Amino acid sequence: MLRSFRWQLLTPWLFLSPALIIFAAFAFWPVLAGAWFSLTDYRLLHTPQFVGLDNYRALLNNPLFLTGLRNSFLFLLVVPFTQIAALSLAVLVNQPLRGIHWFRTVFYLPVVTTVSVVGILWGFMFHEQGTLNYVLLQLKLIHAPLGWLSDDQLALAAVMFVCFWRGLGWYVVMYLAALQAVPADLYEAAELDGAGRWARFRYITVPALYPVIAMCTVMSVLAALKAYQEVDVLTQGGPMNSTFTALYYAYDQGLKHLRIPRGLAASFIVSLICMAIALCGLWAIRPGGRR
Repeated sequence: MLRSFRWQLLTPWLFLSPALIIFAAFAFWPVLAGAWFSLTDYRLLHTPQFVGLDNYRALLNNPLFLTGLRNSFLFLLVVPFTQIAALSLAVLVNQPLRGIHWFRTVFYLPVVTTVSVVGILWGFMFHEQGTLNYVLLQLKLIHAPLGWLSDDQLALAAVMFVCFWRGLGWYVVMYLAALQAVPADLYEAAELDGAGRWARFRYITVPALYPVIAMCTVMSVLAALKAYQEVDVLTQGGPMNSTFTALYYAYDQGLKHLRIPRGLAASFIVSLICMAIALCGLWAIRPGGRR
């Protein structure tokens, strides 16, 4: 009997072991190794020398990293606009209109478009002789072409807009799936009671979608803090370091300048911030988490 019980306990772990081994080799172990190297003075072809928290102290006194950290937090301004726009579009494309499937596809296209293509597309759009300036000039909204990616006052906002455009469709799909799971009887009963569209949205849609809204908001915050790809393909941190983010700083130090411990330390600071936000999000969407 005892042997059979032990076998029952062991069987699930046998099935999980291949995935756990792969996870340990390619995720858990690199994280541990990175944590160790961030505490060392390590250069290629040299033995690592343990220096404790010196790399972290250096980062907190580094103006470029602090600029990147500030820009990463400025990226959070994209989050409310993304979520409000995504929820509004999801409600719109949830209507039984003719050809609505084509609209859903169009909204999702930026999500599956590769970053290199996005960079080429928006590079042309934001060029001083590009489409955006041409349209604004024709509408008499500006008097001279703007350097959207060459002006240090505009570049960060331009990159933030590209992040908004590229991520919007994913959240639209999430909200659309959640909307289609809300029972139609609730809307019918509310309509019979005289509730208008806004009342039905406020008292039925939003409460029903609360866990999805909380989850999408947290994921959007994490994506904003980890902004890197759009920066790399559009501005490479320029002009005048105005679009440096904390994660791009980690890439710049670790891979471009081969200051591996410094880059690892920067990435771990970003990871700790993301972990804290993710834990807050899990607390918010836990059963009974709402009051």
